[in-house]
Amino acid sequence: MSVLASGALAVAITALTVVAMLLVRRRSPEGSWFSDGDRASGVFGVLATGFSVLLGFIIFLAFQSYDEARSGAQLEAELVAQQLQTAQLMPQDVRDELTGELVCYARAVVRTEWPAMVAGTIGDSVNPWGVAMFQTFRDVDPQTNAEQSAYDRWADETADRQQARQSRVHGAEGLIPLPLWIVLYIVAGVIFVYMLFFADSAERAPTQAVLMGSVTLVITLLLLLIGFFDHPHGPGVGKLQPIAMERTLALMETQGAAIGLVLDPPCDADGRAG
Repeated sequence: MSVLASGALAVAITALTVVAMLLVRRRSPEGSWFSDGDRASGVFGVLATGFSVLLGFIIFLAFQSYDEARSGAQLEAELVAQQLQTAQLMPQDVRDELTGELVCYARAVVRTEWPAMVAGTIGDSVNPWGVAMFQTFRDVDPQTNAEQSAYDRWADETADRQQARQSRVHGAEGLIPLPLWIVLYIVAGVIFVYMLFFADSAERAPTQAVLMGSVTLVITLLLLLIGFFDHPHGPGVGKLQPIAMERTLALMETQGAAIGLVLDPPCDADGRAG
């Protein structure tokens, strides 16, 4: 959901609750529906405190997952760039093949995997070019010390790249389970109904509107924030995009041109085999 759409939704929900408060106020007694306002305020404090603690805990965990996905995407892109250099030290018979498969891997991340993450359909799928590189690497037979060193380094970088990919795709299908969303909405509804009992015909309408509107706006914005962190990939302000891998693709072409390396990947621009 875009920032404008989220803002419009928050304003609409706040307006609805304010209207409900003003309608209830017309028939409410003076001093609200509670005979003991202090006791009612104490109960509301317990409700609000419990809800805010739960929201804060969820937002903290959701932000951690968001940051993990962002860091994973950046690290994965850096490792792909490093492996391009490592590939040039491998035996001649696999050097060009590994280089081309690396380019295809990066293209598949940008053009195939990222849209699948945005749609929440990536599931347990793997990058086919990661499999292709493993098959190519499995047949490598290093003959010199430099090739053996490159072989060992490639293996380490591959393991790190796979771990970074797992961090990137983590949470693409949503981090917050449905039961927790249900609890959040039920508690928010309870707080809304409880607020209606504070309707007071003796209070001025603007005061009552601010009373309900401020509580509703804060709760709505926090729920929207959780929804933002729950699906971190996609277009829009703050959403994760494949910028790091796109930069790596551009860097590959630049480095290749600088050292006279001709990139001839066995795939199209979308990373599909061709």
